[in-house]
Amino acid sequence: MSKLTSLEICAGAGGQALGLELAGFEHLALVEIEKNACSTLRINRPGWNVIEGDLRQFSASSFKRVGLLAGGIPCPPFSKAGNQLGDRDERDLFPDAIRLVDECRPQALMIENVRGLLDAVFDDYRNKVEKQLKKLGYVPGWRLFNACNFGVSQLRPRVIFVGIRKDVADKYAWPVSLDTEPLTVGELLHDLMKANGWRGVDRWREQANSIAPTLVGGSNKHGGPDLGPTRAKRAWASLGVDGHGLWDEAPSCDFVGMPRLTTRMTARIQGFPDEWQFSGRKTATYRQIGNAFPPPVAKAVARQIFAALSTKRIFKVA
Repeated sequence: MSKLTSLEICAGAGGQALGLELAGFEHLALVEIEKNACSTLRINRPGWNVIEGDLRQFSASSFKRVGLLAGGIPCPPFSKAGNQLGDRDERDLFPDAIRLVDECRPQALMIENVRGLLDAVFDDYRNKVEKQLKKLGYVPGWRLFNACNFGVSQLRPRVIFVGIRKDVADKYAWPVSLDTEPLTVGELLHDLMKANGWRGVDRWREQANSIAPTLVGGSNKHGGPDLGPTRAKRAWASLGVDGHGLWDEAPSCDFVGMPRLTTRMTARIQGFPDEWQFSGRKTATYRQIGNAFPPPVAKAVARQIFAALSTKRIFKVA
């Protein structure tokens, strides 16, 4: 039976890869440079073909029958926190993504990034990307989505770029938001917070009565196991959470004060299933989680791409 396949770049801890899997895609390979993230992928999916290395040194020429090229390329070039240097930032991998498209000519391309990519300062950059993809035979489009509209208990706006090959572009439609509201932080994490019998957990649940602010994973140069800059910490404090660090386990039964989250709690906020394991110590684990693409959002977009490409089921597993 024919299958729709995918090639994942900048795979990280597998948030987008998991979403694609849930949408029906079968991965031919996943490319990732960070050792801990590669270990995370292998732990959870031993059968996945994880290629550990620099994307700039990777060639997609042996994946010419792939249906979808997808990935979450580094955000700092387009983020205000990274000074929005765009193509002047050494971490800009959009040119490599386009190179890979040219090498393997997938039926579709899906790239996730920060909302800053839609700022006016990047109008010329986006136009250049679109022109390059159009020249290769794709119909490109950008869309801003918020994870909370797809069941994720987090205010997390993200830009999704989708390029569909001309012959199937008319079959593609962007996903629509869910009708249901996501759980509040208190509702989502109540069972994890009470794991050690914390007596104040019900009172805390009442205070944590809205969704989470954006999780910020940081980079290798900056960031650690805390929940972001000062404004984010204030938002967490309003939910009864101390955002100045992470704990290894839930609060004890007699704990008094504002609890901190564990990495497992942040993973649930990001939309990962509880059985998804992460490799590395606390900082490395949180960095993987905070930088991930929420699987439910990836699934929603990928499902629409899958439906469009299913009109031509011609790509088989290599």
